[in-house]
Amino acid sequence: MSSTTKKSHVAALAFPFASHPNVLLHLVQKLAAAAPNVTFSFFNTTISNQKLFSTIKLHGGYENIKSYDVHDGAPEGYVFSGNPLDPINYFIKATPDNFKKRLEEVVDETGLKISCLLTDAFLGFSAEIAKELGIPWVPFWTAGPHSLSAHLYTDAILKALASAGGAQNEDRTLEFLPGLSAIHASDLPIELLSDNLDQPFPKMLYNMILAFPRAKAIVQNCFDGLDPTVTNDLKSKLNQVLNIGPLVLPSQESSFKLEDQFNCLAWLNKQEKSSVAYICFGTMLTPPPQELLALTEAIQEKNVPYIWSFQDDSKLPMLKEFFERTNNIGKVVPWTPQLEVLAHQSVGVFITHCGWSSLMESIACGVPMICRPFFGDQKLNRRVIEDVWQIGVGIKGGVLTKGGMLSALDMVLEMEIGNKMRVNIAQLKECATKAVAENGSSCENFKILLEIVTSSQDE
Repeated sequence: MSSTTKKSHVAALAFPFASHPNVLLHLVQKLAAAAPNVTFSFFNTTISNQKLFSTIKLHGGYENIKSYDVHDGAPEGYVFSGNPLDPINYFIKATPDNFKKRLEEVVDETGLKISCLLTDAFLGFSAEIAKELGIPWVPFWTAGPHSLSAHLYTDAILKALASAGGAQNEDRTLEFLPGLSAIHASDLPIELLSDNLDQPFPKMLYNMILAFPRAKAIVQNCFDGLDPTVTNDLKSKLNQVLNIGPLVLPSQESSFKLEDQFNCLAWLNKQEKSSVAYICFGTMLTPPPQELLALTEAIQEKNVPYIWSFQDDSKLPMLKEFFERTNNIGKVVPWTPQLEVLAHQSVGVFITHCGWSSLMESIACGVPMICRPFFGDQKLNRRVIEDVWQIGVGIKGGVLTKGGMLSALDMVLEMEIGNKMRVNIAQLKECATKAVAENGSSCENFKILLEIVTSSQDE
């Protein structure tokens, strides 16, 4: 019997924060296109689903994907406090019951039993759900191999840091772990270093690590060759590690392409080659006011053309005068088709929070980075970008200052070190392109993944 029969029903469970659901949906779209007879059900919170499906259009060929809402755990009448951990904690407390309930309802509605759970790796409880259903669990690690490795070695890291004076020993490096010698204790996510597993998020991440041995395969938006030492060590410790990235390349013609509703590309067409700074700090946080002002002062003094994806309406008024003064060299928009922007020949540097998805898109497009990380794996990514791959630079002191930004812009756009960054990232771009080409490592790994997730358990 074919592995793509109508009996196959893949349930994709999303972690509804930052870029997590976007990347999972990209993977589901790719699988759905390759297996049109398989049903894919996408489980996510209402707000996240609304954002996703309003910008990513499911064109013809994706009739086999349907979204379903799950409860986000927020109490009735909840108003966002400004603390990004609050909605995350509410959501975690609602799991796994919110997903279990909705899964049962969808099976009853469709008459199709779930044959595979493809989930965000954070949702380690999915291993138990999969066991109860007698189906494979395939977690998708949406961050990078270095952070996955750090999480796997949580106990070893905590033990080493405790013997060296605790996590306060920020300069302590992880030279005792394969491929992580450049990583400092201060680069690690604070959730990983937490010894208080009563807190929802640290507990979720630690339980995820405990669940990983039960995974049929672990999927990464990464490619073989990006960091062989780390990847080989991961493969020695987990059942299967399937690097299938970059999930999206600018050259691909697919429904991944998003509408350029603010005419970003037309504006970029008028700029000189490699001259523009593209600025985007993701969807979760915006730098504090003093840092934003420092960034604008540096841009204005250097007269650097910029396109800025600015999503925090509360901070727009304070920058109104800057945007008016620089409207001859800059463009501010609430949203951009980021991959297409980065792929444009006029973009010379990406000022970023170092989220993994943005990092992979920067590599796929060959654009060096200036990094201002905030939380999670972002500081670790910054360290790898600057000290391991040498394809970008962090801001001196870790926060945006006028002097730090002027120095970083000089390095990337004008100095010889910037040319070296472009050479290095061009090499990684070539490696990524080969990986997703026919018979490339990511292409072959995707075929393995497709076989796993679409094989009917009723055969």
